[in-house]
Amino acid sequence: MATAATFPVRFGTSSFSASGWVGTFYPKDTKPKDYLANYARKLDTVEVDSTFYGVPQEKTVQSWYEKTPSGFVFAAKMPEVITHDKGLEDCDSELADFLAAMSNLREKLGPLLLQFPYYAKKSGMAEGDFVERVEKFLPKLPREIKFVVEMRNKAWVSSRLLDALRKHNVALAMIDHPYMARPKDMLAINAVTADFAYSRLLGDRYEIEAITKTWDKTIVDRTQEIDEWAEVTNVLRKRVPVYTYVNNHFAGHAPATVAELKKRIFGEVASPVEKVIEPPGTQMSLL
Repeated sequence: MATAATFPVRFGTSSFSASGWVGTFYPKDTKPKDYLANYARKLDTVEVDSTFYGVPQEKTVQSWYEKTPSGFVFAAKMPEVITHDKGLEDCDSELADFLAAMSNLREKLGPLLLQFPYYAKKSGMAEGDFVERVEKFLPKLPREIKFVVEMRNKAWVSSRLLDALRKHNVALAMIDHPYMARPKDMLAINAVTADFAYSRLLGDRYEIEAITKTWDKTIVDRTQEIDEWAEVTNVLRKRVPVYTYVNNHFAGHAPATVAELKKRIFGEVASPVEKVIEPPGTQMSLL
C-alpha cells in the first residue's frame, strides 16, 4: 500500500483480451463482451493495444468508459499511421482524430503511448532526423494529457532526446525488451523525463511464440527480471506516480506476472488489487 513517502503505482496488462485468459484470469464461460468489466474488477488500469491499428469508433470508446468503475484509467497506443507510416510528419489530422476519439474516456484517459519502430539503416531514418521530428511534434500535444515515447534503438536514447521529452513533460517508456537497456541502466542516465513514469514488461515476442500462443500460464521463469523491476519501481515511486503494464510475451501469462510483481513490491499481505488514484496536479523535480 502506498504511504505518505511514496506515489501510487498502477498495474495493468497490455490489452484485456487474450487466448487462454477465460478460465484462468476470467471466470469460465466469460463472453468477450464481458472481458473488460471482469478485468476492471481486478486491476485499475489497462493499456489498449488495438488503437495502434486504427482510431477506435466513438461508440467503442464510450463502451470502455461505461464498463469500468470510477478511478479506472486507460492507457493506449497512438495509431501506427502517426508513428510508423508518417513518422510524425504531416499527421495533424490523424492526431486530431485520435485525440477526439480518446477524449470520450474523459477523466479515465491516461497516458498515450507513441511506440516507434527499430530504425535499421535500411529504413533511411537517421538519429538526428528522428530527434528533429520529435522536437517539432511534441509542441503539438495538449499539455493536459499524458504522453509517452517508446524507443526500440537503445543507442538513440540521447541527451538531446531526453531534453526534448523533459521540456514537454513527456515520459520515456522503460521497457523490458531485447533491443533496449535494462531498467536499472535507464535509471542511471536519469531517464525519468516527466512527472510520472511508464514501464512496459514486454519480453521477447519471437522467443516465447516459438513455445506457445495460448497465454494461459507462466511458461518462462523471469524471476530475476521481476526482482529488478520491483527494485526499479520502488525507486521510481519515491519520485513520481508509476504506470506499469505487462505483456503476455514477458513470461506467458500477464496477469500472473502482475500478481508476482505486486507481491515483490508490496509484500505477501498486499491486496491483489490495489486501486489508487494519483493526486491531481502532482509535479516533482526530476533533476
